Amino acid sequence: MLWFLTDPLYLVVTLVGLGLSLWAQAKVKSSFRAFERVPVRSGMSGAEAAAAVVRAGGAGGIRIERHKGFLTDHYDPRSRTLRLSPAVYDGRSVSAVAVAAHEAGHAIQDATAYPLLQFRTKMVAATNIGNRLWAIPFLFGLMLSGAVSRGAGATSGWSGGQILMAIGILLFGLVVLFQLVTLPVEIDASRRAKSVLASAGIVTSQEEAVGVSKVLDAAAWTYVAAAAAGVLQLLYMIMRFQQSDRR
Repeated sequence: MLWFLTDPLYLVVTLVGLGLSLWAQAKVKSSFRAFERVPVRSGMSGAEAAAAVVRAGGAGGIRIERHKGFLTDHYDPRSRTLRLSPAVYDGRSVSAVAVAAHEAGHAIQDATAYPLLQFRTKMVAATNIGNRLWAIPFLFGLMLSGAVSRGAGATSGWSGGQILMAIGILLFGLVVLFQLVTLPVEIDASRRAKSVLASAGIVTSQEEAVGVSKVLDAAAWTYVAAAAAGVLQLLYMIMRFQQSDRR
């Protein structure tokens, strides 16, 4: 395991993924803070804007709740609840309205049976299992495969270590698939949010529309960064598996 943790290629993959994530998080926070100082002319709070977007989008029976934390906003399709962080729930800024409307976009997706959202929701349980467990079989398989390759007992076909590595790759592959499916879901929610904000008269000026786009585009980069980091790590795992197969 020590070799794995000090492998230069693994360290590069890890650092690139970490760098992408930190950059995306900094970008969304800076965009939110910048437009948090720009009030919307409609005077609506984030909670009010979310309710208006939900109504305009034809999604009834949605609860809107205040949720603790900063930018912890999300929509829970199981309970049909839209949870907004205090800065978004109570805020009357371009940032608050943009984030609230985006989450309301997910509620509209749910109400209209948007296929990718339904698929992502069904993947949650399996993805959580994969995210918690993938490292165990992969790392043990990597160590066992290395031990077999140094001994005299290597045989044709997959070894026990390679089977464990393959299980780890499949489990982590579920995580990456979830991240990839999330991208079009988030982009579609932002598209719906921008459309309803304009048509419902919640965003009334070009400055507000530009601000909404910048906040939502910055938020989208967090999902792009997560997916890119996941794909890089999955490719690394597959490469190590292929190398073990040639030993």
